[in-house]
Amino acid sequence: MIRPRNRLKRMLPFLHWPEKWRSTGIHGDIIAGITVGLILVPQALAYAQLAGLPAHIGLYAALLPAIVAALLGSCSVIATGPVALTSLLTGSSVIAISAKGNVDIVQAAILLCLLSGIIQLILGVLKIGWLLKLLSRPVMTGFISASALLIVLSQLPAILGIRLNRSDHFLLDLFSMLRQLGDAQLISLLFGLITFAALLVLQRVTPKLPNILIVICIASLIAMLTQYESHGGSVIGYIPSGLPSLGFPTFDFSLMMSLLSAALVIALVSFMEVTASAKVITTQTGENWNQNQELISQGLAKIASAFSGGMPVSGSFSRSALNFSSGARTGFSALIATCFVVITLLYLTPFLWHLPNAVLAAVIIRVVYKLLEPKSFLQIWRTQRLDGLIAAITFITTLAFAPNIHHGMLIGLLLSLLFRLYQDMYPHVVFLKSDTDDDSEELKRVSPRDQQDAEVMVVRFAGPLTFITAENFKDTANLAIQRSHAHVLLISAAGINALDSTGINAIDNVYEAAQRKNCLLAFCGLQGQIRRILKRSDLWDRLYPHLEYETEHQAIQALRQLREPPRV
Repeated sequence: MIRPRNRLKRMLPFLHWPEKWRSTGIHGDIIAGITVGLILVPQALAYAQLAGLPAHIGLYAALLPAIVAALLGSCSVIATGPVALTSLLTGSSVIAISAKGNVDIVQAAILLCLLSGIIQLILGVLKIGWLLKLLSRPVMTGFISASALLIVLSQLPAILGIRLNRSDHFLLDLFSMLRQLGDAQLISLLFGLITFAALLVLQRVTPKLPNILIVICIASLIAMLTQYESHGGSVIGYIPSGLPSLGFPTFDFSLMMSLLSAALVIALVSFMEVTASAKVITTQTGENWNQNQELISQGLAKIASAFSGGMPVSGSFSRSALNFSSGARTGFSALIATCFVVITLLYLTPFLWHLPNAVLAAVIIRVVYKLLEPKSFLQIWRTQRLDGLIAAITFITTLAFAPNIHHGMLIGLLLSLLFRLYQDMYPHVVFLKSDTDDDSEELKRVSPRDQQDAEVMVVRFAGPLTFITAENFKDTANLAIQRSHAHVLLISAAGINALDSTGINAIDNVYEAAQRKNCLLAFCGLQGQIRRILKRSDLWDRLYPHLEYETEHQAIQALRQLREPPRV
């Protein structure tokens, strides 16, 4: 029985913080909070641009959600806030919706944030976080790689200074834009390329410094001094000062239905990012993390973001890794990091006016281009061609459906489940025989299609015997009966790990077919739970005692003595 105090700590993980401070101190959390805070602000601005939203929406999403996730998360070192993949999903979803009608893009993003948070909260409360295991590695590899490529391509307009028309076909819009390369603004291109190059160089030379913040500050200063905006350059412009106000999102039922599938994908994908971070961190700390508690905390973080006018958030893998490596051991580091967001919103927004959008685009490309991993495709293809095909189809459909990229994820998920179901329908089966004139214990592998002359035919069936595989089991066993003149059909059942009523019916049908051929049906290697299920049916009495054999050779030695035909 769980004590009330322990139950409370499990529900409110921040109550564990004082215990950790007594062993590790609070100094590491403070240093890590400052370190993460210095890059949180520029990344929040960049990811708001990636989502096609005003810059202050990203800052709002970096404030209250980060605090909620830190207080309630079982792995409180995870840094929650705007992230690249979730921002792309948000932008692609709300832009596609807004293109079809008169829909306010900010309100759509807030509603999408609320829906995805509610989905995660429900998954966590009902303890069905296992649902996330449906997203296989091939699907995630194809989807993330395609999304990373789309992120890079989506930033080209900002770097080139060319307007991109938005429709239901992103690739066609991009192709149309590229035909206008003659209209590209050299000053935007220079800012973008120099920013990207500077980030690459600084990462090698000074990896421990907040290079993104340094580059953004310098670029903003240069843009102000050179009157970048007056020369046609696009800048962030006005950002409202002050902290976000709390309020209920505007409910629109038809809009909610339009965003529901996108919200489901955001809920699943964003939590996959959290899972990846939590597994890496807890592997190093030796601590346990609770998947369902993390779902609850991330769901509440999204809901908090919606009620404070923010966009969908998630756990950032890069910021979480930086947070942990900088010394963070509790969520107090997140509280320190959000102080930088508060200071920015209260005092620094006027200084962000001159920040070029091309600079933010270069920051985004620098952060996400590492997600393009062609080696992962090759590794998956070499390991399993079918998985490689699923990854490739997910990649292609994600690109083809852009901006509705969640369709690519859903197609990949559906394909992986269908292929998995198809594979499960045909488990591994081996046919062997025991010759009448061979006294050795060696069994000979045979082809099921050839006519066999054997005393005992053995069928090794490796897989669950359920409604999925029952027909295959019947076909396999009947083929062995029809193609041999054996007195005994022995089912080697050590690999049967599940049995349902359809499977029992299949065994019954095989038993009747064996009886008609004067063949004895026997089993060996039955697992304990399979025995218990069979004993609850009348099959056990009819097949007994020929279900009690432990091994194939034990069964064959006993069954060779049964020369007379079985009783009908």
